[in-house]
Amino acid sequence: MTYASETWVLKENIIQKLLVFDRKILRRIFGPTKENQIWRIKNNEESDKLIKHENIVNYIKAQKLSWFSHVHRMPETRAAKKIFKWNPLTTRPRGRPKHRWEDIIQDLGQMKIKNWITCVQDRAKWKVVVEKAKTSN
Repeated sequence: MTYASETWVLKENIIQKLLVFDRKILRRIFGPTKENQIWRIKNNEESDKLIKHENIVNYIKAQKLSWFSHVHRMPETRAAKKIFKWNPLTTRPRGRPKHRWEDIIQDLGQMKIKNWITCVQDRAKWKVVVEKAKTSN
């Protein structure tokens, strides 16, 4: 389901659909709970405890961070690095700006990561950042 998700642009409606699908699948996987001889469906808080507050959207954001660091460690001659650094020659159209993949840098600011450029180069430090992103809101 998350194949190539590191390249997706997550808009609010897509995020909502992913979260709904995630809950639906979790309810099916974990099944109902039997309390006092009565079966009931687990609520969202119980599901969150079972999955340790990880959800599909946080997983996708963590994958994006992982890909982001991978691209930054690439040599300048690689095609993916060239495309990442490429700037179009034309201006953007009028109106509301489109969501961009580069807006992931804002996520780094929300996670209070100050020196991400040096942190990206150290894989062990960056792995901690990616794991932190999986459980952040």
